[in-house]
Amino acid sequence: MGGPGDPPEGTPEAAPGGGEDEYRSVVFDESFVRAARLQEFSAQERLDDHAPAVRRRRPLNRGLPRQALVLVVLIALAFGTAIYMGVRNPYQSPVAALPPEPLRMTVIPLAPQGAVPGATDPERLFAHSPAAQFSVGAEGIPLPATRRTSHFSESQVVSALTTAKDYIVDSSLYPEVLTRGEVRAVRVLLDPDQLDQFDASFDRPAADGRHAPTGWLVRFDPARAQLADSRIRVRGTLRAAETDAATLEVVADHTFVYALRPTGAGGRAKASLFTVRRELHFSFDRDDLRMHQARLVVSYVQAGPLSCAEDSANHFRPLLAGQTAKAGGPAGTDPYATGGTTALCGSLAAGAQPRV
Repeated sequence: MGGPGDPPEGTPEAAPGGGEDEYRSVVFDESFVRAARLQEFSAQERLDDHAPAVRRRRPLNRGLPRQALVLVVLIALAFGTAIYMGVRNPYQSPVAALPPEPLRMTVIPLAPQGAVPGATDPERLFAHSPAAQFSVGAEGIPLPATRRTSHFSESQVVSALTTAKDYIVDSSLYPEVLTRGEVRAVRVLLDPDQLDQFDASFDRPAADGRHAPTGWLVRFDPARAQLADSRIRVRGTLRAAETDAATLEVVADHTFVYALRPTGAGGRAKASLFTVRRELHFSFDRDDLRMHQARLVVSYVQAGPLSCAEDSANHFRPLLAGQTAKAGGPAGTDPYATGGTTALCGSLAAGAQPRV
């Protein structure tokens, strides 16, 4: 007798558990049938269309195999990780870790060939000097026409020029800086990487081409001279250019003419003119432009009338009306000393003095 679930006639021969397993190897499951490339037409289709007994099926579009998809994802992850590590590499290259180059400065005193001319009226001195047509104050530092560069927008170029102009105004025209020892207004405009050199210049002044305060700004010895006229005459140019994809450079070349009197003297004391020619090279990266700061790279200064025998690194000690240069040249230069600079001095041309 059959079991409770078996048909009355017993288990079919082809059914599982039957006695016949000879056709088990040729029984095809549904997935095999669906994957077949040939499909038999039904009897009705063959009668209606007189078609062949079979037709070719289109291959199933199954997309990428799972293994290929996983491989693509792994490659994308590896590529993205490589890019991320390249951008956020915690190990700085030796070149990037090097400190920036310090400011290189040259200060050349110009000695008069005779007595310094003077007059009680500063306006008379200006009118009879090469500065007669100069502008007064910041008006003599106009911004040039600007346009974008390959890697910097027009607004970034304007920002660089404006910052350079602010530095020139603060370091050359403010009475607090010129005669009262103020330095903060200039310091705040410098790139933070230069602050150590700036501070060392005023803490320990030296004529070494790196630490002369008169290379950073214009200032007179307050014990010797004071301004006779606050309207300082100025003429010069500004120009900006891209040095590379990350750097803008601004070159400023200006001449400043100051009217000075002896410290403590009244209005009856004769005034004289003092001329300073400053060529400054500024460098800006994108952080500097955003923070309204500048890196001063080169400072080339000519100033007079001065005596070559006196130190002009810390303050300018101008020769005033009626004075002549002291005998002697600049301090000696030691060619065996490393890191030093050559002591320089020039002669102030007679045509640079007012004719009074």
